[in-house]
Amino acid sequence: MNILDTVCNRERILLPGALLLLLTIALVTTHLPLNTIAIVIAEEKHIVPLDQIVSGGPPPDGIPSIDSPKFNSVNDGNKFLGDSDKVVGININGDIRAYPLQILVWHEIVNDNVGGIPVAITYCPLCFTNQVFGRTVSNTTLEFGTSGKLYNSNLVMYDRSSKSLWSQALGEGIVGKYAGIKLEKLPFDVAYWKDWKKIYPQSKVLSKDTGSARPYGADPYGDYYTSPDILFPVSDRDNRLGLKEIVVGLENRDLSKAYKLQDIEKLKVINDQLNNKSVTLFSVHPLMARLFDPSVNGQTLLFKYNFTNNTFTDKQTVSQWDFEGKSIEGPMKGKQLLRLPFDEGYWFEWVAFHPGTKVYT
Repeated sequence: MNILDTVCNRERILLPGALLLLLTIALVTTHLPLNTIAIVIAEEKHIVPLDQIVSGGPPPDGIPSIDSPKFNSVNDGNKFLGDSDKVVGININGDIRAYPLQILVWHEIVNDNVGGIPVAITYCPLCFTNQVFGRTVSNTTLEFGTSGKLYNSNLVMYDRSSKSLWSQALGEGIVGKYAGIKLEKLPFDVAYWKDWKKIYPQSKVLSKDTGSARPYGADPYGDYYTSPDILFPVSDRDNRLGLKEIVVGLENRDLSKAYKLQDIEKLKVINDQLNNKSVTLFSVHPLMARLFDPSVNGQTLLFKYNFTNNTFTDKQTVSQWDFEGKSIEGPMKGKQLLRLPFDEGYWFEWVAFHPGTKVYT
Protein backbone atom coordinates (compact mmCIF):
# COMPACT_ATOMS: atom_id res chain seq x y z
CA MET A 1 0.00 0.00 0.00
CA ASN A 2 1.39 3.43 -0.87
CA ILE A 3 0.74 6.74 0.87
CA LEU A 4 -1.95 7.76 -1.65
CA ASP A 5 -3.88 4.59 -0.79
CA THR A 6 -3.52 5.39 2.90
CA VAL A 7 -4.93 8.87 2.42
CA CYS A 8 -7.76 7.85 0.12
CA ASN A 9 -8.90 5.01 2.40
CA ARG A 10 -9.30 7.23 5.48
CA GLU A 11 -12.86 7.20 6.81
CA ARG A 12 -12.53 10.04 9.27
CA ILE A 13 -12.21 12.95 6.85
CA LEU A 14 -14.92 15.48 7.58
CA LEU A 15 -14.30 18.21 5.00
CA PRO A 16 -14.32 17.98 1.22
CA GLY A 17 -11.15 20.08 1.25
CA ALA A 18 -9.44 17.76 3.71
CA LEU A 19 -8.80 15.11 1.07
CA LEU A 20 -7.10 17.70 -1.10
CA LEU A 21 -5.06 18.83 1.90
CA LEU A 22 -3.74 15.36 2.70
CA LEU A 23 -3.19 14.50 -0.96
CA THR A 24 -1.14 17.69 -1.35
CA ILE A 25 1.11 16.66 1.51
CA ALA A 26 1.23 13.09 0.23
CA LEU A 27 2.30 14.14 -3.27
CA VAL A 28 5.49 15.64 -1.92
CA THR A 29 6.24 12.59 0.21
CA THR A 30 5.55 9.69 -2.12
CA HIS A 31 9.24 9.08 -2.68
CA LEU A 32 9.39 7.72 0.88
CA PRO A 33 8.12 4.15 1.42
CA LEU A 34 5.76 3.51 4.29
CA ASN A 35 8.35 1.40 6.07
CA THR A 36 11.02 4.13 6.01
CA ILE A 37 10.99 4.04 9.78
CA ALA A 38 9.40 1.28 11.84
CA ILE A 39 7.85 2.85 14.90
CA VAL A 40 6.82 0.09 17.25
CA ILE A 41 4.09 0.88 19.71
CA ALA A 42 4.90 -0.98 22.90
CA GLU A 43 1.53 -1.60 24.48
CA GLU A 44 3.08 -2.29 27.85
CA LYS A 45 4.27 1.28 28.19
CA HIS A 46 1.90 4.07 27.22
CA ILE A 47 0.04 6.84 29.03
CA VAL A 48 -2.76 7.54 26.54
CA PRO A 49 -5.29 5.18 24.90
CA LEU A 50 -3.54 3.57 21.94
CA ASP A 51 -6.70 3.54 19.85
CA GLN A 52 -6.77 7.36 20.01
CA ILE A 53 -3.39 7.63 18.29
CA VAL A 54 -4.39 7.70 14.62
CA SER A 55 -2.69 8.02 11.26
CA GLY A 56 -2.50 11.55 9.92
CA GLY A 57 -1.87 10.40 6.34
CA PRO A 58 1.86 10.85 5.60
CA PRO A 59 4.26 8.10 6.77
CA PRO A 60 6.94 8.58 9.44
CA ASP A 61 9.19 11.45 8.33
CA GLY A 62 6.94 11.99 5.30
CA ILE A 63 6.80 15.52 6.66
CA PRO A 64 10.57 15.93 7.06
CA SER A 65 12.03 17.70 10.06
CA ILE A 66 14.80 20.23 9.49
CA ASP A 67 17.87 18.87 11.24
CA SER A 68 20.64 21.15 9.92
CA PRO A 69 18.93 24.53 9.73
CA LYS A 70 20.51 27.42 7.87
CA PHE A 71 19.77 31.06 8.59
CA ASN A 72 19.55 34.39 6.80
CA SER A 73 19.79 37.97 7.95
CA VAL A 74 16.68 40.12 8.33
CA ASN A 75 17.51 41.82 5.03
CA ASP A 76 17.61 38.47 3.26
CA GLY A 77 14.43 37.44 5.06
CA ASN A 78 12.69 40.47 3.57
CA LYS A 79 13.22 38.93 0.13
CA PHE A 80 10.72 36.15 0.81
CA LEU A 81 8.73 37.31 3.83
CA GLY A 82 5.98 39.92 3.77
CA ASP A 83 5.07 42.09 6.74
CA SER A 84 2.01 39.96 7.51
CA ASP A 85 3.86 36.63 7.43
CA LYS A 86 3.94 34.91 10.81
CA VAL A 87 7.07 33.66 12.53
CA VAL A 88 7.89 31.74 15.68
CA GLY A 89 10.55 33.75 17.49
CA ILE A 90 12.92 32.79 20.27
CA ASN A 91 15.64 34.53 22.25
CA ILE A 92 17.91 32.20 24.19
CA ASN A 93 21.00 33.68 25.83
CA GLY A 94 20.91 36.56 23.36
CA ASP A 95 20.74 34.25 20.33
CA ILE A 96 17.63 35.54 18.51
CA ARG A 97 16.03 33.51 15.74
CA ALA A 98 12.81 33.53 13.71
CA TYR A 99 11.20 30.50 12.09
CA PRO A 100 8.62 31.44 9.42
CA LEU A 101 5.39 29.47 9.51
CA GLN A 102 5.49 29.32 5.71
CA ILE A 103 8.48 26.99 6.17
CA LEU A 104 7.35 25.25 9.35
CA VAL A 105 4.03 24.26 7.77
CA TRP A 106 5.99 21.88 5.48
CA HIS A 107 8.31 20.50 8.19
CA GLU A 108 6.62 20.92 11.61
CA ILE A 109 9.89 20.32 13.53
CA VAL A 110 13.26 22.08 13.49
CA ASN A 111 16.03 20.48 15.53
CA ASP A 112 18.32 23.37 16.37
CA ASN A 113 20.91 24.62 18.86
CA VAL A 114 20.16 28.16 20.06
CA GLY A 115 22.28 30.03 22.55
CA GLY A 116 24.10 26.80 23.32
CA ILE A 117 20.85 24.94 24.10
CA PRO A 118 19.59 22.02 21.96
CA VAL A 119 15.96 22.86 21.15
CA ALA A 120 13.09 21.64 19.00
CA ILE A 121 10.88 24.28 17.39
CA THR A 122 7.56 22.59 16.68
CA TYR A 123 4.39 23.58 14.83
CA CYS A 124 1.16 21.66 14.31
CA PRO A 125 -0.90 23.40 11.59
CA LEU A 126 -4.02 21.37 12.46
CA CYS A 127 -4.10 22.92 15.96
CA PHE A 128 -2.09 26.10 15.33
CA THR A 129 0.03 24.97 18.25
CA ASN A 130 3.57 26.29 18.38
CA GLN A 131 5.91 25.06 21.08
CA VAL A 132 9.64 25.15 21.78
CA PHE A 133 11.18 22.31 23.76
CA GLY A 134 14.57 21.60 25.21
CA ARG A 135 15.87 18.41 23.55
CA THR A 136 17.95 17.17 26.48
CA VAL A 137 16.45 14.35 28.54
CA SER A 138 18.49 12.68 31.29
CA ASN A 139 21.73 14.10 29.84
CA THR A 140 20.85 12.70 26.39
CA THR A 141 20.22 15.06 23.48
CA LEU A 142 17.31 13.78 21.42
CA GLU A 143 16.52 14.47 17.77
CA PHE A 144 12.84 14.56 16.84
CA GLY A 145 10.95 13.65 13.69
CA THR A 146 7.31 13.51 12.64
CA SER A 147 5.74 10.12 13.34
CA GLY A 148 2.88 10.52 10.85
CA LYS A 149 0.47 10.03 13.75
CA LEU A 150 -1.92 12.32 15.59
CA TYR A 151 -3.37 12.32 19.08
CA ASN A 152 -6.41 14.57 19.58
CA SER A 153 -5.69 15.96 16.10
CA ASN A 154 -2.31 17.11 17.37
CA LEU A 155 1.24 16.42 16.22
CA VAL A 156 2.83 13.25 17.56
CA MET A 157 6.62 13.36 17.32
CA TYR A 158 9.11 10.56 17.80
CA ASP A 159 12.71 10.63 18.94
CA ARG A 160 15.20 8.90 16.68
CA SER A 161 17.15 7.18 19.44
CA SER A 162 14.39 5.26 21.26
CA LYS A 163 11.54 5.61 18.73
CA SER A 164 9.30 6.73 21.60
CA LEU A 165 6.24 8.77 20.63
CA TRP A 166 5.78 12.26 22.06
CA SER A 167 2.70 14.49 22.17
CA GLN A 168 3.42 18.09 21.21
CA ALA A 169 0.41 19.34 23.18
CA LEU A 170 1.40 17.47 26.33
CA GLY A 171 5.12 18.05 25.87
CA GLU A 172 5.46 14.49 27.08
CA GLY A 173 6.37 11.01 25.91
CA ILE A 174 3.20 8.98 25.41
CA VAL A 175 4.42 5.60 24.09
CA GLY A 176 7.72 3.76 24.51
CA LYS A 177 10.81 4.18 26.63
CA TYR A 178 10.11 7.83 27.45
CA ALA A 179 6.37 7.48 28.16
CA GLY A 180 5.55 9.82 31.04
CA ILE A 181 8.73 11.89 30.65
CA LYS A 182 8.13 15.61 30.12
CA LEU A 183 10.18 17.91 27.93
CA GLU A 184 11.21 21.34 29.15
CA LYS A 185 9.11 24.07 27.55
CA LEU A 186 10.83 27.33 26.65
CA PRO A 187 9.28 30.78 26.09
CA PHE A 188 8.62 31.80 22.49
CA ASP A 189 6.71 34.37 20.47
CA VAL A 190 4.35 34.11 17.54
CA ALA A 191 4.67 37.41 15.70
CA TYR A 192 4.10 39.14 12.43
CA TRP A 193 7.33 39.55 10.52
CA LYS A 194 6.77 43.33 10.49
CA ASP A 195 6.88 43.49 14.29
CA TRP A 196 9.58 40.88 14.87
CA LYS A 197 12.14 42.52 12.59
CA LYS A 198 11.43 45.92 14.15
CA ILE A 199 11.96 44.62 17.68
CA TYR A 200 14.95 42.42 16.74
CA PRO A 201 16.68 43.83 13.65
CA GLN A 202 19.69 41.55 14.27
CA SER A 203 17.56 38.40 14.36
CA LYS A 204 18.54 35.37 12.32
CA VAL A 205 15.81 33.98 10.03
CA LEU A 206 15.40 30.35 9.03
CA SER A 207 16.42 29.91 5.40
CA LYS A 208 14.32 28.27 2.69
CA ASP A 209 17.46 26.28 1.89
CA THR A 210 16.24 23.31 3.92
CA GLY A 211 17.44 20.42 1.76
CA SER A 212 13.83 19.66 0.79
CA ALA A 213 11.98 20.78 -2.33
CA ARG A 214 8.80 22.44 -1.06
CA PRO A 215 6.69 25.30 -2.45
CA TYR A 216 7.39 27.66 0.44
CA GLY A 217 4.89 30.50 0.46
CA ALA A 218 2.04 28.17 -0.54
CA ASP A 219 0.01 26.67 2.30
CA PRO A 220 -1.26 23.10 1.76
CA TYR A 221 -3.93 23.63 4.41
CA GLY A 222 -5.78 26.21 2.32
CA ASP A 223 -8.86 27.60 4.09
CA TYR A 224 -8.63 25.13 6.97
CA TYR A 225 -7.69 27.91 9.41
CA THR A 226 -10.94 29.80 8.77
CA SER A 227 -13.20 26.76 8.35
CA PRO A 228 -15.33 25.89 11.41
CA ASP A 229 -14.54 22.18 11.07
CA ILE A 230 -11.68 20.00 12.24
CA LEU A 231 -10.35 16.99 10.37
CA PHE A 232 -9.49 14.36 12.97
CA PRO A 233 -11.14 12.99 16.12
CA VAL A 234 -10.68 14.66 19.51
CA SER A 235 -11.66 13.23 22.88
CA ASP A 236 -13.51 16.24 24.25
CA ARG A 237 -15.63 19.00 22.69
CA ASP A 238 -16.57 22.21 24.45
CA ASN A 239 -18.63 25.01 22.92
CA ARG A 240 -17.76 27.77 25.37
CA LEU A 241 -15.47 29.21 22.68
CA GLY A 242 -15.23 28.79 18.93
CA LEU A 243 -13.31 25.66 17.96
CA LYS A 244 -10.53 27.71 16.35
CA GLU A 245 -10.41 30.59 18.78
CA ILE A 246 -6.71 31.11 19.55
CA VAL A 247 -6.05 30.80 23.27
CA VAL A 248 -3.09 30.99 25.59
CA GLY A 249 -3.27 28.11 28.04
CA LEU A 250 -1.79 28.05 31.53
CA GLU A 251 -1.62 25.20 34.00
CA ASN A 252 -0.59 24.98 37.63
CA ARG A 253 -1.09 22.00 39.93
CA ASP A 254 -4.01 20.44 38.05
CA LEU A 255 -5.74 23.78 37.44
CA SER A 256 -5.82 24.90 33.82
CA LYS A 257 -7.06 28.18 32.40
CA ALA A 258 -7.48 29.52 28.88
CA TYR A 259 -7.11 33.16 27.89
CA LYS A 260 -8.41 34.32 24.54
CA LEU A 261 -5.55 35.86 22.63
CA GLN A 262 -7.80 38.68 21.46
CA ASP A 263 -8.58 39.53 25.10
CA ILE A 264 -4.88 39.71 25.96
CA GLU A 265 -4.26 41.92 22.92
CA LYS A 266 -7.14 44.21 23.89
CA LEU A 267 -6.39 44.49 27.62
CA LYS A 268 -2.60 44.69 27.12
CA VAL A 269 -1.99 43.39 30.64
CA ILE A 270 -3.72 40.72 32.72
CA ASN A 271 -2.90 40.14 36.39
CA ASP A 272 -4.24 36.79 37.55
CA GLN A 273 -3.73 33.81 39.84
CA LEU A 274 -3.71 30.04 39.25
CA ASN A 275 -3.91 28.00 42.45
CA ASN A 276 -2.47 30.94 44.42
CA LYS A 277 0.36 31.42 41.92
CA SER A 278 0.44 34.97 40.58
CA VAL A 279 0.97 35.43 36.86
CA THR A 280 1.05 38.41 34.52
CA LEU A 281 0.41 38.50 30.78
CA PHE A 282 1.74 41.38 28.64
CA SER A 283 0.82 42.26 25.07
CA VAL A 284 2.07 45.18 23.00
CA HIS A 285 2.08 43.87 19.44
CA PRO A 286 -0.61 41.86 17.60
CA LEU A 287 -0.28 38.09 18.11
CA MET A 288 2.47 38.52 20.69
CA ALA A 289 1.70 37.64 24.31
CA ARG A 290 4.23 37.06 27.05
CA LEU A 291 3.85 35.47 30.47
CA PHE A 292 5.83 36.59 33.51
CA ASP A 293 6.18 35.77 37.17
CA PRO A 294 5.38 39.16 38.75
CA SER A 295 7.27 38.45 41.98
CA VAL A 296 10.40 40.53 42.60
CA ASN A 297 12.37 40.30 45.83
CA GLY A 298 9.47 38.54 47.52
CA GLN A 299 6.98 41.22 46.45
CA THR A 300 4.15 40.45 44.02
CA LEU A 301 3.60 43.31 41.61
CA LEU A 302 0.39 44.34 39.87
CA PHE A 303 0.73 46.03 36.50
CA LYS A 304 -1.15 48.46 34.31
CA TYR A 305 -0.45 49.44 30.71
CA ASN A 306 0.81 52.86 29.62
CA PHE A 307 -0.78 53.69 26.28
CA THR A 308 1.46 56.71 25.77
CA ASN A 309 4.73 54.79 25.46
CA ASN A 310 3.82 51.06 25.30
CA THR A 311 5.28 50.29 28.71
CA PHE A 312 3.88 48.86 31.94
CA THR A 313 3.81 50.38 35.41
CA ASP A 314 3.65 48.38 38.61
CA LYS A 315 1.21 49.76 41.18
CA GLN A 316 3.45 49.04 44.15
CA THR A 317 6.55 51.09 43.22
CA VAL A 318 5.34 52.97 40.09
CA SER A 319 8.38 51.65 38.21
CA GLN A 320 8.14 51.31 34.44
CA TRP A 321 8.73 47.99 32.67
CA ASP A 322 9.21 47.12 29.01
CA PHE A 323 7.83 44.23 26.97
CA GLU A 324 10.95 42.20 27.79
CA GLY A 325 9.93 42.26 31.44
CA LYS A 326 12.75 44.60 32.44
CA SER A 327 12.30 47.68 34.59
CA ILE A 328 13.58 50.74 32.74
CA GLU A 329 12.66 53.49 35.18
CA GLY A 330 11.85 53.94 38.86
CA PRO A 331 12.87 52.17 42.09
CA MET A 332 12.91 48.79 40.33
CA LYS A 333 15.13 49.96 37.46
CA GLY A 334 17.34 47.12 36.23
CA LYS A 335 15.21 44.37 37.76
CA GLN A 336 14.08 41.56 35.45
CA LEU A 337 10.85 39.58 35.63
CA LEU A 338 11.14 35.84 35.05
CA ARG A 339 9.54 34.95 31.74
CA LEU A 340 7.52 31.74 31.76
CA PRO A 341 6.49 29.33 28.97
CA PHE A 342 2.88 28.67 28.05
CA ASP A 343 0.75 26.80 25.52
CA GLU A 344 -0.90 28.53 22.59
CA GLY A 345 -3.21 27.19 19.92
CA TYR A 346 -6.80 26.55 18.94
CA TRP A 347 -9.42 26.18 21.66
CA PHE A 348 -10.49 22.73 20.49
CA GLU A 349 -6.96 21.43 21.06
CA TRP A 350 -6.54 23.04 24.48
CA VAL A 351 -9.84 21.73 25.84
CA ALA A 352 -9.26 18.25 24.37
CA PHE A 353 -6.15 17.96 26.53
CA HIS A 354 -7.57 19.97 29.46
CA PRO A 355 -11.24 19.03 29.86
CA GLY A 356 -12.90 21.21 32.47
CA THR A 357 -10.43 24.05 31.93
CA LYS A 358 -11.44 27.46 33.23
CA VAL A 359 -11.77 30.38 30.82
CA TYR A 360 -10.61 33.87 31.78
CA THR A 361 -13.40 36.42 31.68
